[in-house]
Amino acid sequence: MAASSPLPQTPDLATLHAKLQGLLRFLKDALSIANAHTVDFYTESVWDQLVDLTPETVLATLRSAVEVRLSEARPRVAEEGQSGIFDLSKIFCETSHKLKSVEAFALAAKHYSLQNLGICTPFEDLLVALQGNQKQRTGENVKPDEFMNIKKSHEVHVMSELIGSVADFCEIKQVIDLGSGKGYLGSFLSLKYGLKVYGIDSSNVNTHGAENRNRKLKKHWRVYHTRSRLNVGGLPLNMAKERKARDENKYEADTENKCNNSAVSQDTSPLGLLPDFSDSVIPSIRKEMESLYSQPQQEENVCFENFFPLIDVLPVNAVEPTSSHISKRDVAEAKKERRKTTSKSSESSIYSPLTSFITADSDLHVLIKDLEDCLMVGLHTCGDLAPNTLRIFTSKREIKGVCSVGCCYHLLSEEFENQHKEYGQEKWGFPMCHYLKEERWCCSRNARMSACLALERVAVGQGVSTESLFYRAVLQDIIKDCYGIVKCNQHVGKMYSKSSSFLDYVRKSLKKLGLDESKLPEKTVMDYYKKYKPRMNELEAFNMLKVVLAPCIETLILLDRLCYLKEQEDVAWSTIVKLFDPVKSPRCYAVIAFKKQQ
Repeated sequence: MAASSPLPQTPDLATLHAKLQGLLRFLKDALSIANAHTVDFYTESVWDQLVDLTPETVLATLRSAVEVRLSEARPRVAEEGQSGIFDLSKIFCETSHKLKSVEAFALAAKHYSLQNLGICTPFEDLLVALQGNQKQRTGENVKPDEFMNIKKSHEVHVMSELIGSVADFCEIKQVIDLGSGKGYLGSFLSLKYGLKVYGIDSSNVNTHGAENRNRKLKKHWRVYHTRSRLNVGGLPLNMAKERKARDENKYEADTENKCNNSAVSQDTSPLGLLPDFSDSVIPSIRKEMESLYSQPQQEENVCFENFFPLIDVLPVNAVEPTSSHISKRDVAEAKKERRKTTSKSSESSIYSPLTSFITADSDLHVLIKDLEDCLMVGLHTCGDLAPNTLRIFTSKREIKGVCSVGCCYHLLSEEFENQHKEYGQEKWGFPMCHYLKEERWCCSRNARMSACLALERVAVGQGVSTESLFYRAVLQDIIKDCYGIVKCNQHVGKMYSKSSSFLDYVRKSLKKLGLDESKLPEKTVMDYYKKYKPRMNELEAFNMLKVVLAPCIETLILLDRLCYLKEQEDVAWSTIVKLFDPVKSPRCYAVIAFKKQQ
């Protein structure tokens, strides 16, 4: 590894086990709230079964608690033994197990969040340690928001900075991006940081999309490379201005003939800025631009509006100076040399999308022929792919570091969830560490679904609509009473956004579920609405309890992964880092680890 500042100290395995013990004590009773499905809220009288408080009391207390929690610039780590945290009898009734103190519940939930447990390494501290030997980057001025939406650009900007620093720290040039999706992160890493990235995704659609995006970037690069190479010769720009009108007229005529009257306008074409070069060069540049602009762009494809700033992301040797006198022969020779240079540079700095379903036992050598010492990364890897990323990291000697940000906790496989069933699976998504395996700990799907709730988004009014949850819960009672179906396993989907009223919602939902909506009079439907409308605050309050509890369940899942890494003998350093703004990107925590030097 490169010389740099010492990596920040992290908690050892014994300390993490102590944190887990306290968290499990709290979750033993609290998981009953997370495991209750809001669809069955009214049919199974969830509020009366689990909460011994009024909805008004719960809502008022939780709103205040959330405001205080989010107003803290840097969360304070609670001291063990702090009043109300470990005395579970103050939170839940010992006989009925109902929630009886929302204040104690909120305090405990806050204490057992990742930020307050004191196990996370601050992102800034990690960067300072890693960047002691950071090299000069190409493309420092490029910004990811030129290529992708705001949420994705925020994630790619932060994570690419971290990965670039880790690559320098480990003196590595190859990166494997698992669950690469549309290739945003991989493309950006290869362009800005000069890394050779293999993006592996199980979806052919995503891989093809990444290939198309990469192809457009390469066309863009070739055109700009030609323009920049010629411009370096020192020909004065005023020569271009003197002949600009003639060139524009000629270009418009050529484009009209070649593109069937669909020429690119002068306002959007950068060709008007080209200096006056030999007649043999200009047509080839125009041909490239016509090809580029004539191709339709999809909504999430790379944006080419900011054409010239892309030079900032090219490798250092991408543009070579040439003499001011340019002949046709010189141009031909330069083209041949450029092809060689491009081929060589692309070998060390390229993004290659691959299609494959990755498991913990996948053989990377089959997918990547030139596999060498590398980093493995994953940005919002879904379900079991996140834990499998860590397993691959620990099992493959070539992988020297890992940075994994998981998501979709509800899609994790759980070893002890359905113990009465026989499974052939040996490697489960949860739990991973020995401690939780020995405890035979199980969350269940509903609790893992609750872990995906975003406390920070709810606090700023970006959470799930309570009315949509209310509609679905009342519909379930209608299905039970009027159709005799106690458990409806089918999904209604996003019917709420497509409906103009509760009546419309019920009609459309019943039709989607294959039930005869004509047997249900309008008055009957509205009677159910009127019956439960006064109790809508119960559902709102209960959902807020689940939202406040969500970070604790996420803490359990991420602590399990960190403990697994701490158990591995060849892992030198591991931690959890908060990378993203949780309002923009709720799944904001990365699990990071480095192997020992060999």
